[in-house]
Amino acid sequence: MQLLSPPKPQIPPFTPSLFPSHSSFANPNTSRSHANVPINGLANTTFLKFLTLSSKTGSASPLQDQIIFSESEDEQDEVRVEEDKGKTDEQKEALEGLLLSVRRPVKEDVESKDGLSGNAGEDGYPSTSKLDQGLSEFAKKMPIFAPERGVAPDERPLGINLELGLYRAKVLSRDFQHKEAEQILQKCILFWPEDGRAYVALGKLLCKQSKFAEARSVYERGSQATQGDNPYIWQCWAVLEKKVGNVRRARELFDAATVADKKHVAAWHGWAVLEINQGNLNKARNLLGKGLKYSGGNEYIYQTLALLEAKGNRFEQARYLFQQATQCNPKSCASWLAWAQVEMQQQNNHLARLLFEKAVQSSPKNRFAWHVWALFEANQANVEKGRKLLKIGHALNPRDPVLLQSLALLEYKHSSANLARVLFRRASAIDPRHQPVWFAWGWMEWKEGNINIARELYQRALSIDLESASAARCLQAWGVLEQRAGNLSAARRLFRSSLNINSQSYVTWMTWAGLEEEHGNAVRAEEIRNLYFQQRTEVVDDASWVTGFFDIFDPALDSIKRLLNFEQTSPGFFRSQKILAKFQQSESSATIKNIQDANSFNLDAFIKEKLSLDVSKLDEQMEKYEPRSSPNRRNIWTRSSGKLHSTNLQ
Repeated sequence: MQLLSPPKPQIPPFTPSLFPSHSSFANPNTSRSHANVPINGLANTTFLKFLTLSSKTGSASPLQDQIIFSESEDEQDEVRVEEDKGKTDEQKEALEGLLLSVRRPVKEDVESKDGLSGNAGEDGYPSTSKLDQGLSEFAKKMPIFAPERGVAPDERPLGINLELGLYRAKVLSRDFQHKEAEQILQKCILFWPEDGRAYVALGKLLCKQSKFAEARSVYERGSQATQGDNPYIWQCWAVLEKKVGNVRRARELFDAATVADKKHVAAWHGWAVLEINQGNLNKARNLLGKGLKYSGGNEYIYQTLALLEAKGNRFEQARYLFQQATQCNPKSCASWLAWAQVEMQQQNNHLARLLFEKAVQSSPKNRFAWHVWALFEANQANVEKGRKLLKIGHALNPRDPVLLQSLALLEYKHSSANLARVLFRRASAIDPRHQPVWFAWGWMEWKEGNINIARELYQRALSIDLESASAARCLQAWGVLEQRAGNLSAARRLFRSSLNINSQSYVTWMTWAGLEEEHGNAVRAEEIRNLYFQQRTEVVDDASWVTGFFDIFDPALDSIKRLLNFEQTSPGFFRSQKILAKFQQSESSATIKNIQDANSFNLDAFIKEKLSLDVSKLDEQMEKYEPRSSPNRRNIWTRSSGKLHSTNLQ
């Protein structure tokens, strides 16, 4: 294959001196993108021609525009190949290993358009040296990033317009004006295609609307335009793939994010959460440890490790880790909330209440803090306080349907169904696509004996999404409704559909088995129970990892471990383990004591001073806010055209 062009300056021949042993190629982090590779350093003819042939698209890349060979240059290339044969094998093998050690985010192999294999040169003849073969293999593994050509730099608006556009899109997205926000972000990408923030914002906006295919396309364009060096794009793309269930692809993308920036905490943490969900706890701890190693202390990593400890019933270690998380960031509402919920599960109600107070003080407008604290108080029979906390949360977050949903259920249990209906209707008007609101409303109508209305509400919930965890619970509840109504065939079909979404639901399996047993099908009921035990996934945790893991948490522990001979497996080792546990216990006890001593929290004064809210006017505040006008009721109750899933049990 020959590419004809006007004569161009000669490119210096390839020599070993261009790649000294201390070259930047020895460090993978210094050559992440193809654009960073020096042109003069890679002027070997075979390598450059291979790159020309292996482009993904038919358009010529910048590299192809600069390096085009004429017929006379091809003859000179043959002479240079002959000269390369005289070099020692040792130099070639060293260079081959050096190049192949460069680590890149793994992408799909790019094959030549002419169908040439890696063992053939440009003209279809076998490669003349191991060096050429190595360079060819290296070029196959290296993705060729070809960013889209945007507006010329001299035609762009001022850079401040990018910041203003991103902020404006964020505000519009918050107000559910998605179309306008998309238009602004598309303009930002057009004018500044090399800036990754617009791709990230647009991808998140599309994911919020469940447009996953379009979001994936945006992330792919962004990774190419930024030459693979933006870890935020890789990480957001990985979260998307994780959300749609592509676990293997998500792992690859998280890995690419950590390669682009090993200090990117969100990538390490997101990858670890993925492994936790898959039951790979040791892998998750290893990833969290790397996150701490490269980025230092981070409250989210400490928090996740603490929750793992609590899950393994190692509560003193969990308290120590929660303490580290809150020390890293005292304003981290998530850490205070997670700690409070662990204490709540251990029936340490007084300490849990103090931690909830810390959470709302650290982030007064956080809707999760008010919501979880309200549910805690309601479960402790403090109904009035729970109601007040939910109203405060709603006054601060009037567009959150979850707070109104919980308040509706609270009013239904302790007040009246009519008041609950008003709150459910308002919550559904705030966000018509919020599935749990319709599901909870349908459950209440079923309890009230309104079977047909409950069916409509369940159908409305399933029309939003048939693959979510909320859909699985909705199908199970609908199955119970049909079972009580005597529609056994429909109940079985609904249970089967629910298990297609969540096969680990013990309640659904046992409810189905109970249905069969109740109607005299004892053999079938036993078969269903056996199927549950055969397919369930158990995660077995152990404490062996703790032995050598705390050394990456706090450097101050190193001296304690040396003093106690922590690394030696001897009779004194187990005594040192107990001493270390006591040390951690004393540290967490001191933190708890400090929290209790600082307890002078006055809720009414706090919301009046910090939030400008009057407790006596919370009901008036709720009446002031009117949600957006909802679609016509006839449109709301449109039935879904989707079909329920079915499973054939053997």
